[in-house]
Amino acid sequence: MTKEDIPFLDLITVHRELQDEFVEVLKTALKSAGFIGGPMVQGFEEDFARFCEAQLCVGVASGTDALRFALIAAGVKSDDIVLTVPNTFIATTEAVSQAGAQPDFVDIDPKTYAMDPGKLSEYLERKCRWNTKTRQVFHNETGRPVTAVVPVHLYGQMADMDPILDVCAHYNIKVIEDACQAQGAEYFSRKDNRWHKAGSMGHAAAFSFYPGKNLGACGEAGAVTTNDGEIAQTCRLLRDHGQSKKYFHDIEGYNGRLDAIQAGFLRAKLHHLPKWNEQRRQAAERYDKFFAGAEGIVTLPYQPSWSRSVYHLYVVQVEDRARLQKQLSDVGIGTGIHYPVALHLAKAYEELGFRLGDFPIAERSAAHILSLPMFPGLTLDQQERVVTEVLKSLSVNSISELK
Repeated sequence: MTKEDIPFLDLITVHRELQDEFVEVLKTALKSAGFIGGPMVQGFEEDFARFCEAQLCVGVASGTDALRFALIAAGVKSDDIVLTVPNTFIATTEAVSQAGAQPDFVDIDPKTYAMDPGKLSEYLERKCRWNTKTRQVFHNETGRPVTAVVPVHLYGQMADMDPILDVCAHYNIKVIEDACQAQGAEYFSRKDNRWHKAGSMGHAAAFSFYPGKNLGACGEAGAVTTNDGEIAQTCRLLRDHGQSKKYFHDIEGYNGRLDAIQAGFLRAKLHHLPKWNEQRRQAAERYDKFFAGAEGIVTLPYQPSWSRSVYHLYVVQVEDRARLQKQLSDVGIGTGIHYPVALHLAKAYEELGFRLGDFPIAERSAAHILSLPMFPGLTLDQQERVVTEVLKSLSVNSISELK
């Protein structure tokens, strides 16, 4: 990478700036030999729960563990159906399968890329039947109960939670937020007449702290947030081989503990997260202004009035994505695609029998989305160059030509 190159994500600068704080974390761990659990994990859990406006937080080894444990703790059992969206990372559906359930899909809103509440209602009304005796909804064809819904807060923006929560309450279905890309995102509940943080609205929520996230560890890490003490306690058991105390196993669990050093790093970074999220919002506003007038050429991210996105990614849609991505790469500008294959069409799920056309909105977005550089510290000059090169590739000579 040359000095003039613009990376898709800059993980070097932020860690260089926090190097002294990280060294103190390492010194603390080495002095105490507290590498698993202990005060650093507990301290981070308390701080992150407070940040998310949730009562409880359970640190785990990854976002995948977080979602799997949250589903199991919420009561998802073998052969249940769990509904989510097709345009997400496979970890979402892996967590469902590994909890013993079968994933099924609901198409997305074309503007927000998040679960369409209307299509969720339609699925439950048309494909399912209600059993008044058991107070469960069952899939008509398979006879399996639909026990949970996983709305994915994608690209840093929350799904439309009010109608999702309403329909799930009506059908006695648990809601587990996949908040892996949404640390600090907010949603204005028209029902409650106030803003809510990601991770505070469902029965539980799963977070990933993979290094590229808005709040990223220096390795693997995740967390579950919840207001339900039983869910939290079950997650604590699941992450540590089911142990209520050493060698006393109440249930069969997993090895899914959060490393103390990673917890220390995350706790140090958490204090900076509001500032970093604001820098992302400002960068998104600059992109929006630079692209003004390019309607019909570039489809920009859409932020509804009920959303405060933290712009984990800045995702646009264009017709000839492959050509644009190659031309940006040729001039040293990094990009990403999140995600190129809708999960119902992934080879891993061939046995579920889905076909092209089953979820047309998710399929179209998968074919046209492109993630542009987005990270705290992204400069105005860098963004202007990115936009100039995008427009040049799309046969618009300059930003000024749009004005």
